[in-house]
Formats: sequence, structure tokens, C-alpha cells
Amino acid sequence: MSHEIYSDVMPIPRASERVVAAAAALGLEIEIHQFLNTKTAQDAADAVGCALSAIAKSLVFLVDGRPVIGLVPGDRRLDTAALAGVAGGLSAKRAPLDVVRDATGFAAGGTPPFGHPTRIPVYADEHLRRHETVWAAGGTPDTVFPLTVDDLIRVTDAEWAAISVPQ
Repeated sequence: MSHEIYSDVMPIPRASERVVAAAAALGLEIEIHQFLNTKTAQDAADAVGCALSAIAKSLVFLVDGRPVIGLVPGDRRLDTAALAGVAGGLSAKRAPLDVVRDATGFAAGGTPPFGHPTRIPVYADEHLRRHETVWAAGGTPDTVFPLTVDDLIRVTDAEWAAISVPQ
């Protein structure tokens, strides 16, 4: 059951407006959906009514101190050793909340896969290929939007990699 609260008369959050503008600048038209809560991948899947694996989590990690993004399906966990390896580093750890906001311009839990103030390397887990369309965070913990996996890879300039393990 959907818990959507967005309507044509209710404006989307400013952070989501930035995501829509960034998508348009990349040649992609997206539609933001706002729900009561999509902070976790399970919350988002429940709200949207899709498989957990169709949620594309944008996870910000520090690889040898520099931010990178791992795009991982909602039903999988990021493998830090694998991410460090594909990013050319020795170690990876989850970025602190202030680093996520500084690097991406968005809060953790609502970080979109693109639209960041500076270029951040992006690595997409191969398991995202299980779906033609996935749902990504729309700039806030309660907004998401659908896009094809092909568009996701194109607009993020992501490199495919085996960077996840089962939960």
C-alpha cells in the first residue's frame, strides 16, 4: 500500500527541486514522489510498492579519505573491501554525516545519485542490472524517483563493479 503524500498542489522540497534541475541538466526528466518516510531502502520499497532490490541506495564512503559513492540494491550490503579495491584505495569506511552533506550537498538518507556540487566517483553494483527501472533518493529522506538503470549509469558516469554482498 502506498503512503504517498505528494500532490500537484503541494510543492516538492527544495532539495528535490535541485535534483530535478540536475536531472534536466543531464538530459533526464524525473518525477519526484514524496512519502511519509523513505529513509531506509525497506521503507522506500514498501512505500513505492516495488521489490527491495529495485531500490538503488546511494551510499557515500571514504576511500583512503576521499568520498566515493556506491550504488547498491536495497537488498544488498556494500562490501567495503571491494569498494576500496575498485576505487584504487586500501580501505573504505562509511562517511560521517557532515562529510556526506559537504560532499554531496544532501543529507544522508536522501542522497541522490547525481546533482552533487563536485564530481564524486560513482561505482554501481552489478546486481542493479536485475531491474530495468530502479528507485533512487530524491534529495530528502521522504522523496524518491524512478529511472532506468541505463539512465542511472549514464547520468552518474558510474563504473560497474562487484561491490556488494548479501545482507
